Amino acid sequence: MPTRNDALENHLSKSSEVTITVTGRKSGRPISLPIWFVWEGGTLFLLPVKGSDTQWYKNLISNRSIQIEAGGAKAELQAKPITDKTQVSSVIEKFRAKYHGDVKKYYSRFDAAVVAETR
Repeated sequence: MPTRNDALENHLSKSSEVTITVTGRKSGRPISLPIWFVWEGGTLFLLPVKGSDTQWYKNLISNRSIQIEAGGAKAELQAKPITDKTQVSSVIEKFRAKYHGDVKKYYSRFDAAVVAETR
C-alpha cells in the first residue's frame, strides 16, 4: 500500500478514532484495535492508554510497521515510539485539545507516545 493516501488523510481529518493493526510480538499474528489519535499535517500521533505497559505499544516496539484504517481507507506506516518526557507531554497536549481535556479520564500512564508520518 502506498504511504501517501489522500482518502485516508481526508478521513483522518474528520475522525476521532482510527483502527491500528500491529503484529503480535509473540504470536506474529495481526492484532487490530480502535484507538484515539491526533493527525496534524501528515503526522499521526498515538497515545497508549497504559503508556509503555500497553500491549499494542509493546508489539510496536518489536515491529514498527503498523497499518491504519479510517473510513475504509488504509495505509502501512512506520511508527516511532517516543519516551522523551517533553515530546510525550506535547502529544498529551494535542490529545487534550482534540478530545477536550478527557485524556486523564481514559489514560492511566503517560510515559510513552507514538508518531508516524502519513506522507
